[in-house]
Amino acid sequence: RQFFMPNIHETYSAGGVVINPEGLILVVNVKGVSWTLPKGHMEKGEDELETAKREICEESGVSGLELVLKLGTYSRYKMLPESKDDLPELKHITIFLFKTKHTGALKPVDPENPEARWVRKEEVADLLTHPKDKEFFLSIMDKIVT
Repeated sequence: RQFFMPNIHETYSAGGVVINPEGLILVVNVKGVSWTLPKGHMEKGEDELETAKREICEESGVSGLELVLKLGTYSRYKMLPESKDDLPELKHITIFLFKTKHTGALKPVDPENPEARWVRKEEVADLLTHPKDKEFFLSIMDKIVT
């Protein structure tokens, strides 16, 4: 018996858990419909760390990030396909832990990410929309020292 496996489009993304001096964590809104940690696709010539810093800045306006450690990588399917004929997208997501001195208003640059907020560590998992994002965040919570 043979099973048909659809073509899967694999992508690589990087982002971060960003903590400010008040111990709050950065969470971003995607297209006005879901919440996630700031992250995005790696561009040609970028490494994971460069991608993470660029995406965090684009999605929140926060720069001047201090790397603490690499938290890990997990994989999940993209949540909201733009059109019905898209191939399934399997995202491989690498997340770093960063500290920032930024405490003020967040100003996303990327129009696809209309809102960003600072959230208490204990409230982050409840806000994250994708179950795999929640699962990953809960698995690394003990590494986040505020």
